[in-house]
Amino acid sequence: MNKVNKIAILTSGGDSPGMNAALRAVVRTGLYFGLEVYGIMRGYSGMMEDDIFQMDSRSVANIIQRGGTILKSARCKEFYTAEGRAKAYANLKKRDIDGLVVIGGDGSFTGAMKLQAEFGIPVIGLPGTIDKDLYGTDFTIGFDTAVNTAVEAIDKIRDTADAHDRLFIVEVMGRHAGYIALHSGIATGAETILIPEASTNMDDVIASLSEKEKRKKLVNIIVVAEGDAFGGANEVAKVIKERLPKFDTKVSILGHIQRGGSPTCSDRLIASRMGYHAIEALLAGKSNVMVGIINNEMSYTPLEIAIREKDIIDEDWLRIVKILAS
Repeated sequence: MNKVNKIAILTSGGDSPGMNAALRAVVRTGLYFGLEVYGIMRGYSGMMEDDIFQMDSRSVANIIQRGGTILKSARCKEFYTAEGRAKAYANLKKRDIDGLVVIGGDGSFTGAMKLQAEFGIPVIGLPGTIDKDLYGTDFTIGFDTAVNTAVEAIDKIRDTADAHDRLFIVEVMGRHAGYIALHSGIATGAETILIPEASTNMDDVIASLSEKEKRKKLVNIIVVAEGDAFGGANEVAKVIKERLPKFDTKVSILGHIQRGGSPTCSDRLIASRMGYHAIEALLAGKSNVMVGIINNEMSYTPLEIAIREKDIIDEDWLRIVKILAS
């Protein structure tokens, strides 16, 4: 592989807190090693529209504490076509850009793999997603912030639930992965946690609530991942209201509040570390890999595997939920 001299960076897919910290690390590390660094606005859409500009150290000043992404993000259906990707790559080629860093999730990495396969440009992925649904890293950029946002909200919901002896069903993000629900649910003492990785048995949920009712435990929190197979918080609430009408049941859907806000210290640290190692990986001749952290050590997982493989949630976590909520 030829030595990389000019790189571009983009953020794509759903935004996550810490993307700006990763962007800052990539830009400043690249400049430190003598590279020219270009930013691409609105992900692959900006690459196609030639919305590309050269960045310097001041371009990323005062952004490490900001949520969202200064490069913005967008969906781009035209990029799914070979013609669209050829148009996008032409805009990189005319600037002699010979390396690409993509911060995003599985859809973003799929686009990066196609560019690498079709045009040979080296690509490095950084896992920017609140869902923690990529294989090859213990944590993804934005996950810790999203969980802490959910924890803060659920703590407040429990206060009002206690004041009125209510059952609250709280829906958190996670279409295909239940890590936000699992972590926030355990941290807030939820009585039940429903996630896509485990089948939801409403008979068991009803039985558990009925047993708690007999013990006069009327304040209960159920945390549901939006991708739970049963259908989310509203569907769960519908069944509970029908079968346990004595419960004062309320639903709270946290929604996109989990994507925003200033990133936690943990997210700033892993984003900075991953951003630095993205440049080191490019300079070392690596390509088509995602930078991750496993057991506090840097890891480099092929993008295809990072997307395809899935971590399995240990049954021990679900046993912990059941025991601690008794």
